[in-house]
Amino acid sequence: MYRTLRTWMVAALATVCTVPAVASAQNVTTKDKKPMKNIVQVAVEAGSFTTLVAAVKAAGLVETLSGPGPFTVFAPTDAAFAKLPAGTLDALLADKERLTSILKYHVVSGKVMAADIIKSNGARAKTVNGLPLDIVVRDGKVYVSGVNVVTADVQASNGVIHVIDAVLLPQAAPVPAGR
Repeated sequence: MYRTLRTWMVAALATVCTVPAVASAQNVTTKDKKPMKNIVQVAVEAGSFTTLVAAVKAAGLVETLSGPGPFTVFAPTDAAFAKLPAGTLDALLADKERLTSILKYHVVSGKVMAADIIKSNGARAKTVNGLPLDIVVRDGKVYVSGVNVVTADVQASNGVIHVIDAVLLPQAAPVPAGR
């Protein structure tokens, strides 16, 4: 029974991660009836994602991440970007195609909450750029492709943000021998 339940949960996460919702999330309101902010607005307001917001602007993804979604964003903080080797961020900002690909590696279609992530331990969620993220729960902590989720379930009108402590960098495709 456990295996069947686990299989069902993994399948449910895969469905949530790959099938975008049809309904618009723009009209979501908070308990006090104020409209909830979208993912970009929440990131700007938080103040700890200035590098991420600048990168999203440079990649031309503001409109997309402000759209209806829903999206799940694994958002690196400014401190996470500061951990990158010297010159890496400048190089990414100068290469819009690579920057866009890396930013899309931080986004999953659908709204995946922390409880879904925990239940799916060992699952692979497909990112918007087409590559999978490995999800593992270890010692009570959630790791997404080896990166720690430090704050989960930051709500937005068009999805959810999970704060991470490092920048997710997709593995480079292997180079054939002789090149």
